[in-house]
Amino acid sequence: MIIQLCGLSGAGKTTIARSVQQKASTCGIPIEIIDGDAYRESLCRDLSFSKEDRCENIRRLGFVASRLSSYGIICIISAINPYEVVRRELSMKYAQVKTVYIDCTLNELIARDTKGLYKRALLPENHPDKLNNLTGVNDPFEAPEHPDLHLQTDRNSIQTCTNTLFQFIQQSVKKQETKYRHAASI
Repeated sequence: MIIQLCGLSGAGKTTIARSVQQKASTCGIPIEIIDGDAYRESLCRDLSFSKEDRCENIRRLGFVASRLSSYGIICIISAINPYEVVRRELSMKYAQVKTVYIDCTLNELIARDTKGLYKRALLPENHPDKLNNLTGVNDPFEAPEHPDLHLQTDRNSIQTCTNTLFQFIQQSVKKQETKYRHAASI
């Protein structure tokens, strides 16, 4: 299974993914996190932040996730993943792709500003440190039309969101196992 998280910077994607991974390890469920920030430093170093390159970034992360998933590892892609078209593309290209929207209001994200990105994006236009391509501020983010799961980190704790996502994964795995057993018995 591939879980593609999407949401604005600072919404809690990586924090929730790591927490779910830790919880899953105690149950013997293998989870690998495909972190957008980490892969941008290696596999996707050649990509900019244009729409085309952002989509290519997600395609590459999806490919890595598909390879690991084929060995029974649940992969969580933790990336902003701002465009519905590429989220749908992954869902159609690979088996068992689930979209999880990690949602948080912009005002809360500005207050958190864990990486200092919002402060830079909100600087005056002529400021030399201005960030001109922050998703959700001065670059588009398309909220998923029909996510498989919608978590709101401004309303719920990380622990609550972790538990909800972990339960979602467990239920999805059980459905897959039931479907597989049924198909094998025919």
